[in-house]
Amino acid sequence: MGDSAVPENYIPILIFIGVGIALGTLPLLIGKFVRPSQPYQAKLAPYESGSPLFQDARVQFPMRYYIIAMLFVIFDIEIVFMFPWAVAFNSLGLVGLIEMVLFIAILVVGFWYAWKKGALEWD
Repeated sequence: MGDSAVPENYIPILIFIGVGIALGTLPLLIGKFVRPSQPYQAKLAPYESGSPLFQDARVQFPMRYYIIAMLFVIFDIEIVFMFPWAVAFNSLGLVGLIEMVLFIAILVVGFWYAWKKGALEWD
């Protein structure tokens, strides 16, 4: 080993980082200089389709949509955790069973809370 500030073992990592940054920024820079850029009034207007806006494009969605989306993500993640558990069920033993029952119990409590708060009512 030499007395250099960067050990020889880190040089390939630095090369990979440099190549990754170059491959990420080089196409963006090339595209910026190669693309046609001739803006005109209609092109700068929002919604280039040409149809006039009937109302403001920023519509407020009810909070219920976000809550239902979050519940979907939570239960989707639950299924993602249950597949590997089911595959390795025999090798996990009683500890694995108790952990999964606890995991499902926490999710059921959350689901029950959301149900009682009326988050699943679709008006």
